[in-house]
Amino acid sequence: MKSILLTNDDGIDAEGLKALKDELCHLAHITVVAPDQERSAVSHGLTIRTRVEIKEVGDDSFSISGTPADCVICAFEKILVKPPDMVVSGINHGSNLGDDIMYSGTVAGAREAARYGVPAVAISQDYENGKKIRFNGGSEFIHKIIKIILDDGLDGETLLNVNIPAGKIRGMKITRHGCTMHQKHLNTPNGEGEDSPGFWKNKLILDKLAVRDGYVSVTPLERDQTDYTAVRTLTRIFV
Repeated sequence: MKSILLTNDDGIDAEGLKALKDELCHLAHITVVAPDQERSAVSHGLTIRTRVEIKEVGDDSFSISGTPADCVICAFEKILVKPPDMVVSGINHGSNLGDDIMYSGTVAGAREAARYGVPAVAISQDYENGKKIRFNGGSEFIHKIIKIILDDGLDGETLLNVNIPAGKIRGMKITRHGCTMHQKHLNTPNGEGEDSPGFWKNKLILDKLAVRDGYVSVTPLERDQTDYTAVRTLTRIFV
């Protein structure tokens, strides 16, 4: 049977984590390793000055006195006998879109798994002010995404950032990371051909716009953050 490690940044008792476990327990053996309290917006922080405590709180369920990245490290290094087939982080209480990705502990948990070469997905649920989050709203799409990855695989260097809209879901779109303000790139990418740097940037809808329009947004993120478009210009200038 396949195995999945679940983590989050909202804490071991978070409703979104429980909803995710209920959805995925039919697909794989689930181990939960999550922070002992809310650790939102801690980004990829690690606990280095205090002792990280590991507490077993149920069958294959552990709380960690640290960050989401700490949770994944503890799971791989201290808890699991062998690496899981996949790591899923979430469901976050609120979306993680655009620049929020930099600060998100949810996304960091998935990114830490990528460091180990394990396929990972970060899942977040948008909400409308004053209304309860409907964590079961995107269950069909979560199930579909995770099953496909478990069955067909995903490069461990790539993680998926999935965001579910608050209202009625119209479908799913592959999106690109949308920054709050787009500054002119020092080397404008060429948009000719599917292998060119700028082709997909011009074709894909922004993550924020997809969720705004009622679509589940799936954005592939790379562990390697090198800007290969800029390398060409910098090499010409400095080398």
